[in-house]
Amino acid sequence: MDGLINMAERVISQVNQVILGKENEVEEIMIAFLAGGHVLLEDIPGVGKTTLALAFAKGMNLNFKRVQFTPDVMPSDLVGFSMYKSKEERFVYQPGSVFCNLLLADELNRTSPKTQSALLEVMEERKVTVEGVTRKVPSPFLVIATQNPPGSSGTQRLPEAQADRFMITMSIGYPDFENELAMALAVNDQGRIVNTLPVITQEILLEMQTAIHNVYLSEEVGQYLLELITATRNHAYLETGASPRATISLVKLSRAMAWLQERSFVTPDDVMKQFQYAVPHRISLNPAARMANISREQIVAEIIHTVKKPGLTREGSKKKSTVHIEEKTGKRETATVRFGEFAMAKGWKLG
Repeated sequence: MDGLINMAERVISQVNQVILGKENEVEEIMIAFLAGGHVLLEDIPGVGKTTLALAFAKGMNLNFKRVQFTPDVMPSDLVGFSMYKSKEERFVYQPGSVFCNLLLADELNRTSPKTQSALLEVMEERKVTVEGVTRKVPSPFLVIATQNPPGSSGTQRLPEAQADRFMITMSIGYPDFENELAMALAVNDQGRIVNTLPVITQEILLEMQTAIHNVYLSEEVGQYLLELITATRNHAYLETGASPRATISLVKLSRAMAWLQERSFVTPDDVMKQFQYAVPHRISLNPAARMANISREQIVAEIIHTVKKPGLTREGSKKKSTVHIEEKTGKRETATVRFGEFAMAKGWKLG
């Protein structure tokens, strides 16, 4: 196992040589890949999302394809189509862009909902069905999708069903001054990506993805994980909470993080950290939250603060958490007030 972990760390090191000053983000994407999941980057243009995907593809020796989503991109561009060949007097299937190991879906929310939904089957089941014929895509199959900030010109909101297919969501953001200066001084006619060397093969990545399932998840830590998920389903400011798919994703991410840190067991801290990446895109704010100018990230932070970790005092563990709402009795005031107290402690300005 140590050899596999060492190779995973070398992949991270290769990418860090290309994307400067984003060590935490690079490691988190690697954790998602080890867990077999897809990544959604919500960010502005020009911060290195494409270069990041290319660096990972080169470092892991993956077949890479990129689709620049625009309103005229069709579902057949992704999943493929059949073309009639007169010489052969038959229809011949032409594979689409999803037939690769790593797909960069750039500006996914600029295309139509019909084209966005074409990714649903392949992201979940690693196969596509065209004209009644089902074909498997290469393994491993991973997606890095980017989307412009909500409300940007020409964007279409991702359907909840598709957003739920992404294992994590995150933002890269601007580099700090020192790293951007280093990047500026190193500009040349080739770019940093040319120095990225393949560290592993597709087969080794699959072996890594299998290895994480040997990481032990105790019942106590599993209960803590589920309490975090359940808290999103009963929160005063959420219309819909995290799905059971989020629970599965959180388990895989926590195991992958523990594996990468050379541990054979999952800790509550693994779960707590990965909860911040696995959940925000899977929850929906209600009107009260929007009126109060409360973000999904603030709610996630409050849930982490409120739900007690194993090993801490858990007096009255059978009672409702402060982030829970007793919908049947209409007791919404307690959670609302305590969220306000938490927000004040954090210095957040609510509407």
